[in-house]
Amino acid sequence: MAVPDKGVHGPLAGVRVVELAGIGPGPFAAMLLADLGADVVRVDRPGGGALAINPEYDITNRNKRSVIVDLKAADGADRVLDLVERADVLIEGYRPGVAERLGVGPADCHARNPKLVYGRMTGWGQEGPLAQRAGHDIAYIAITGTLGMIGAPDEPPTVPANLVGDYAGGSLYLVVGILAALNHARVHGTGQVVDAAIVDGTAHLTSMIHGMLAAGGWQDRRGANLLDGGCPFYGNYETADGGYMAVGALEQQFYDEFVALLGLPDQAPPRKDIARWGDLREAVAARFKERTRDEWTAVFEGSDACVAPVLSLREAPAHHHLAARGTFVDHGGITQPAPAPRFSATPTDIRRGPAQAGADTADVARDWDVPALAPTDVPTKEAD
Repeated sequence: MAVPDKGVHGPLAGVRVVELAGIGPGPFAAMLLADLGADVVRVDRPGGGALAINPEYDITNRNKRSVIVDLKAADGADRVLDLVERADVLIEGYRPGVAERLGVGPADCHARNPKLVYGRMTGWGQEGPLAQRAGHDIAYIAITGTLGMIGAPDEPPTVPANLVGDYAGGSLYLVVGILAALNHARVHGTGQVVDAAIVDGTAHLTSMIHGMLAAGGWQDRRGANLLDGGCPFYGNYETADGGYMAVGALEQQFYDEFVALLGLPDQAPPRKDIARWGDLREAVAARFKERTRDEWTAVFEGSDACVAPVLSLREAPAHHHLAARGTFVDHGGITQPAPAPRFSATPTDIRRGPAQAGADTADVARDWDVPALAPTDVPTKEAD
C-alpha cells in the first residue's frame, strides 16, 4: 500500500487500484473506490471504447487517472503487470478466460504480487452454463426473479434502468468483496480473487423477500404485495397536473397521519382489509387527483406521513433537503451526485473530472515508479 499524498482525502487514501477499462459495473465500482480516496489508474485500450457519449461527461471515470496500454501488443501484458506489482487491487470485467489469454489473469498477477486483490466483474459469473454468453443487466435480473417482481400486474415488468443489476447487484457487491479481501490481505499477507457476478448479487438483494415468500407473506406475482405497489399505502399516485406523489405510510401511526392530511373520509376502507385494498386505492387516487404535485407537497411537508413528490433527475438537485446536505455537487460544469457515504475523519471529495484516455500516462509512470510505461514525449497533465 502506497503512502497517500498529503492532499488526497478519503478512507482509501494510499490504496492503489488498476482498472482494466470496460463498461457498466466495473467502471462504477472503480469510481466508488476512487471517490473513497484510492489512486485508481484506468488502463484504456488504444482507440477507447467506453460509453457512447463525450468522455468528458462520463462521470464514472471521475477521480481516476488514465494510461493507454495495448494488451495485444508484445509488451502489453508486461506493462500492466508492472502496475500490478505496485497495486493493491485490480478490476477487470472481461468474459471468463479473456484476461488469462491476454496474460493478465489471476495467476500472472499473483506471480508478480501475491498480496493483490483481483476483482472480477461479470454478469453470469466465472463458471456455469451461461458463463461464456453475452448479456446485459436486464437478462441478469430476469433470471433471478427480480425483474419479474417489478411493475403492474397487468403490464410487462418495469425495467429499473440498470440500477438493480449492474450497480446494486454488480458494482456494490464487487466493492464489498474488494474491501473484505483487502482487509484479509492486510491481516494475512495474501491476496485472492473476488468473483462478483451480477446474478449472485441481485439474487442476494432479494433475501428478505425470499424469507417472506417461504413464510407465506409474499405472493409470487407482481402488484400483490406490501412493497411492490400492491399495497394502496405504498405506491405512487398521479396528481392533477400529471405529476406523482410517492406514498410509504406502512406503520399505523404514519398511516393515520397520511389519511388525516389526505382528507380521506372516515368511511374509507380499513387498511388491514386486504380484500378491499382496491377500493382504498381508488379512494386515495381520487383525492390525489384533486390537487397538483406542488400543492400536495406543501400539504405533507414537515409531516411523518411518509409522502414525497416524485422528482425528475433534473429536479432532484434543487430539492431543499438534498441541497442542504450537498447530495449533488457541480464539478467541471456537470451536476452530479457527491461521493457517498460520508466519513467524519476522512472526508471524501471530487478531486478531478472524468479521466481522458492516456492523458495521465506520464504522471502515473512517475508516481508509481514505472518508467517504461510512458513514452518520453507524453506531457505531464496537471490535476483538475
